[in-house]
Formats: sequence, C-alpha cells, structure tokens
Amino acid sequence: MKFLRALFGTPANALLSVAMIALFAATVPRFLRWAFLDATWDAMSRRACAPDGACWAFVKARFPLFIYGRYPATEHWRVDLCFLLLAIACLGCLFAGRRRGMFLLMLLVGVPVVGGVLLAGGIFGLPLVETADWGGLMLNVILSFITIALALPISVLLAFGRRSSLPVVSWGSTAFIEFWRGVPLLAVLFMGLIMLPMFLPDGMTVPNLVRAVVVLTLFESAYLAETIRGGLQGVPSGQAEAAMALGMHHSQAQVLIVLPQALRMSIPGIINIVVDLFKDTTLVSIVGLFDLMGVITQSLKDPSWVGLATEGYTFAAVAFFVCCLLFSLAGGFMERQFGNAGPGKR
Repeated sequence: MKFLRALFGTPANALLSVAMIALFAATVPRFLRWAFLDATWDAMSRRACAPDGACWAFVKARFPLFIYGRYPATEHWRVDLCFLLLAIACLGCLFAGRRRGMFLLMLLVGVPVVGGVLLAGGIFGLPLVETADWGGLMLNVILSFITIALALPISVLLAFGRRSSLPVVSWGSTAFIEFWRGVPLLAVLFMGLIMLPMFLPDGMTVPNLVRAVVVLTLFESAYLAETIRGGLQGVPSGQAEAAMALGMHHSQAQVLIVLPQALRMSIPGIINIVVDLFKDTTLVSIVGLFDLMGVITQSLKDPSWVGLATEGYTFAAVAFFVCCLLFSLAGGFMERQFGNAGPGKR
C-alpha cells in the first residue's frame, strides 16, 4: 500500500507514474525483441544477421579483442591470472576479517609486482609483451587500479599539506590541487602526449601507457585530496588533542587516530571518484592507447561488420555498468563494515 501511495498518492505523482509506465510499455518490449527475440548470435558477417534484430555475432566474434586488445592470444592466461589475483585480494580485503591486513598488503604490493611481471613479461621465461599491445577492457582495469594505488597516498599528503600551518606547504598544496582540478582531463592528456616529449633528452621516449598513468594519477590525486580533506575536517579536534594528551606526537595522532576516521567518512566520495575514473579511462585513446571503447571503434571499421555501432556500444555500456555497479556495491559494504556513522564509532 505504501508503494501504491508513493506512486499514485497525489495527482502529480499519478500523472508521472502513468507517463513512466506508458514510456516503459512503448520501449521495453521493442528493446527486448531487438536484443533477444530477433537477435542473431552466430554469423560470419553483418550480411548474415537478421535485419530487425541485434547482431550479437559481432560481439561474439570480437570478444577476445574487446577484453584483451592486441595482447597475444597464447598469453591471455597471464591476464586472466592477474584478474584472478586482483579479485582474490579485493574480496579478502572486504571479507577476511582479522586477516584483512594480509590481503591489503597483497593488493597494494603483491598484485602490482606480480601483475607487472606477468603482463609485461621478459623474465622468468615469459615472452615480452609491449604496452602498446595492451588494450580492451583489461587496459581500463589496469589504468584504474594503478592510478588509484598511486593517487591515494599522494592525495593524503596533499590533504594534510593544505591543512598545514606552514604557509609554503599549504599554498603549494592548494596551488597543486586547484590547478589540476581546474584543467579538463582531455586537455591534460593532450599535454602529456605533446608537451612531455619536449622536456625529455634527445632519443628518450616514454611509453604512452606511462604517460597516461602519470597524467591520471596527478589529476585524480587532486580530487581525492579534497575528498579526504573533507573527511579530516569532519573529525573533531578533540580526537587529536586526546591522543596527544596520552603522549602521542602530533604526527602520530594525525596518522593513527585522525586519518583512519577521515578515510571512513570519505569512503562514499572515494568510491564516486573511482567510478568516474574508470569511465574517464576511455579518453586514453587520444594518446594512442586502445581501451574497450577504442577497440570497438576500430572494430567497426571492419568491412564485415560495418553498421553495428549500436551493438558494440551497447556491449560497452553493459560492461562499464557491471564494473561500476561492483565498485558501488563494494563501497556500500565498506561503509557498513567500517562503520561510516561518524567519528568515534567502533
């Protein structure tokens, strides 16, 4: 009854509810018919697909390319193993209880080291795979993970720096944050592509992947710094004062008492930035990297699959939605797990 009152309790609500029901009735059946009932799942080219339904054969044929990019097919197991290690580390951090610290160390140290060796190769008998061949959805995940892992500690320093009583530190941190927050990410990526080589010695080159990671790290660290600074301001000053009264140094009180509480209160903002970052990684195609969107765009130029942009971008939308939903669910669990109800709660 409460649900019906919410939908039809007032004339305005009733009008909006009827309009939305009519919109769904007009669009959802047509979409389901196009996406499933009339869809073609197996075909060798666009011509073999049904004219009125989705041609998912395109996605099926290009699926390995969408996930791995140009990464050698015989080495896909290395990417799969990295994804498995990342999933185990993340699940352990969320559900391991007292052993959470071990999985956190695995996430911050073990996964980057082992993942870097597996993906790049060149040692332990693994064939070398150039970063230029990394692509597809794996590239979006790699960029997001590395960027957050590097940007989070930088953002903590910036947040403390902006609150510092030393004018030089405070002004420097503020200038850094405001500069990177005031410049569009697209312009920053162009700067990393065009301007960075001008400052390098002759003959020295930097892989495009490294350029993208540096730019994204600096950019996201500014946003994370403001989110964490908001959490620091939400912790009562009495917390640090009580810690110092017990004999702690000011820096110890800030790191051991204030910062954990600030991070707990900053979880929603941090998750929001992670979701935005994951979607923003689609912009790296301008620096010569082919993420999921870039690979789909290139695949649409194949004469055998011309005209299937709807299917390709629908797959991309679903893939990004699922990944972002997992981030949001993990963030909600962290809020409940770590008690994001305010300072002092245990």
